[in-house]
Amino acid sequence: MTARPAAIQRVRQVWRRFGGDERGSVTAELVLAVPALLLLLLVIAQFAVWAHATHIAQAAASQALSGARVQGGSSADGQAQAGSVLAQLGGGPLHDPRAAVTRGPEQSTVEITGHAARVVPFLDLPVRARAVGPSERFVPPEANG
Repeated sequence: MTARPAAIQRVRQVWRRFGGDERGSVTAELVLAVPALLLLLLVIAQFAVWAHATHIAQAAASQALSGARVQGGSSADGQAQAGSVLAQLGGGPLHDPRAAVTRGPEQSTVEITGHAARVVPFLDLPVRARAVGPSERFVPPEANG
């Protein structure tokens, strides 16, 4: 009967030597968890910057459409409106903004493109906003007759 407790004692010693010692495990977990957590926070911040840049582009597109679609307005008027809004709002989160304004006889279209500022290296998120509306024009009343 004494052999059995000695074998159990030996198994316990081997277990403590190889599998039971947990010293340093917290440090190892932190080494793995902290960079993953920081990367997650940076990704959240990157998408917040992208959303803000998208809102700025949409505001510029709406303002440019208002300038281009009015009666007597032109594509150049819409382009000037877009440039004004982008100069005021787009300097931080919206990089390399470009505005394309088209005014036709029936419909005016504005498209703003660019890139969101980078928070996470090597992650380049495109920004695109579009506004479309009817072009205002004077249509004389039809003669009843």
